[in-house]
Amino acid sequence: MIVELPVLLALVGVAIVAGLVDSVAGGGGLLTVPALLAAGLPPTTALETNKAQSTAGAFTAAVTYTRGGAVRPRELWPPILTTLLGAATGTLVLTSIDASRLEAALPWLLLVIAGYVAAKPQLGRVETAARIAPRTYTLTVAPLIGAYDGFLGPGTGSFFALTLVGLRGHDLTRATATTKVLNLTSNLTALVVFALAGAPAWLLGLSMAVGQAIGARLGAGLVLTRGAGLVRPALVVVSVALSIRLLLT
Repeated sequence: MIVELPVLLALVGVAIVAGLVDSVAGGGGLLTVPALLAAGLPPTTALETNKAQSTAGAFTAAVTYTRGGAVRPRELWPPILTTLLGAATGTLVLTSIDASRLEAALPWLLLVIAGYVAAKPQLGRVETAARIAPRTYTLTVAPLIGAYDGFLGPGTGSFFALTLVGLRGHDLTRATATTKVLNLTSNLTALVVFALAGAPAWLLGLSMAVGQAIGARLGAGLVLTRGAGLVRPALVVVSVALSIRLLLT
């Protein structure tokens, strides 16, 4: 697909903003998917291309958080593996599952997340006792969220972050950093499956990937310096925005 230069530059600009938002609270697809559709891409190609460019943002954010000491990917191999398996399964069964009920429930789930975070000012400011063991999270929560990201996607970052805070006792900075490592896994897995089964607009996706990387680096840097004071309101805003968008579509 040939995209005119002004449109391409506009999409790269959207990707920069989306990368920043995504690295802080998730939900960058709220910006990029509508932008790709507005540029004339068919829905399936838009979703595939979105995975191509968002993977670059997730990778950049994960690397930035790792270098900043907020996360140690070597310690996350078990949930990385189960997230990968979940994402692959979710992507493969995409065409055989009626996702309409989940799509209908999703806005309300995101509003619950926003309300919960807004009602707890101290949520994620410090580490707390874990409510479930690492193995339990690895075998249940991680693959379920990975599968969700594989066949639907909106709000994946919010689900990872909230469960890491609420179930594993992470503070919001550590939860956000861990989220990007796991989200990178599910994004990359879905992208590989999409690439084998479909045809993302690679040139456009790679161009936007540059913007994603820039935005993700800026956003991750802000989280490392400002912590929960930035992530908590961003998580509320993104969850509400995603809910409104899904309710209006």
